[in-house]
Amino acid sequence: MYAGRTAVTDRKIRFALAGCGRISARHFDAIEQHAARCELVDLCDIDAAALSQAARRTGARAHANLGAMLAATTADCVILCTPSGLHPAQAIEIAQAGRHVMTEKPMATRWSDGQAMVRACDDAGVRLFVVKQNRRNPTLQLLKRAADAGRFGRIYMVSVNVFWSRPQSYYDGAAWRGTWEFDGGAFMNQASHYVDLLDWIVGPVESVMAYTGTLARDIEVEDTGVAALKWRNGAMGSLNVTMLTYPKNLEGSITILGERGTVRVGGVAVNAIEHWAFDQPHEMDRQAADASYQTASVYGLGHPLYYDNVIATLRGEASAETDGREGLKSLELLIAMYLSARDGKRVNLPLAY
Repeated sequence: MYAGRTAVTDRKIRFALAGCGRISARHFDAIEQHAARCELVDLCDIDAAALSQAARRTGARAHANLGAMLAATTADCVILCTPSGLHPAQAIEIAQAGRHVMTEKPMATRWSDGQAMVRACDDAGVRLFVVKQNRRNPTLQLLKRAADAGRFGRIYMVSVNVFWSRPQSYYDGAAWRGTWEFDGGAFMNQASHYVDLLDWIVGPVESVMAYTGTLARDIEVEDTGVAALKWRNGAMGSLNVTMLTYPKNLEGSITILGERGTVRVGGVAVNAIEHWAFDQPHEMDRQAADASYQTASVYGLGHPLYYDNVIATLRGEASAETDGREGLKSLELLIAMYLSARDGKRVNLPLAY
């Protein structure tokens, strides 16, 4: 377990970031929004053009690779925005250098790698944060409160849909995309945050059965998948994911049907409460209409709120909402889905290895 380093209370929290690609802009924005409490001091990327552009935007020092950055940085925490398959080795390297780690999703693409990341950070006495920014969306915060308050009664059925579009040009844009080693498929990459909702809101999953297919894209991994799930509380449900929606992203949703309530949070990225009905009124019902928001991106608006918790944790003012062990919960469920699809059988949780 985390042994605890001295909290930073006399200066700004210092971040460094590895990987200046597509998702890094969300982190730059979040750090800028918290400029009174944190700063970005270093960057690295093996793509010289992407590194130069990021350095111009942020003013952070540029380094050609992670090793060079770790040798020079004064950062308290290093952010991994690199291809998913690189996260484990890089997280271990950062931990052994005595820095805290923040990793984008998925934390790893293999179950053993995720476990190794947690062990390495424990051994080094540093924190491991796993980015789950969708948890901070106001729609999902309200849904989580309703579930925790027991407003659904017994939950009967849960349906999660991710109907998005990723054209072949998206996968062709970077050699690591669509590969087993570095990326993972529609379940592992694009639907990772939605898989997280299955455990975070509904509870531990008992078993899963899944099918995956590569129906249209020229990639190693699946562009489409379905899974049937049974929770330990008796609820049953499904996860339906495709990156083949025509002509653009259509829906990212979760629907919960319970004994005393029904809720559907939809929109393109769980950004709209489309149905909210319970047998008994509650003060949170007044917030349902106001929780919905417009978004031009499937990433949502949660990164600044996620950073708020990370900064407060490193300052000794809060506990980490999504640490490495919390990240392992969705990784375990993802791996169970892939094992089921590969072997054509039901997989029980927790995994036996």
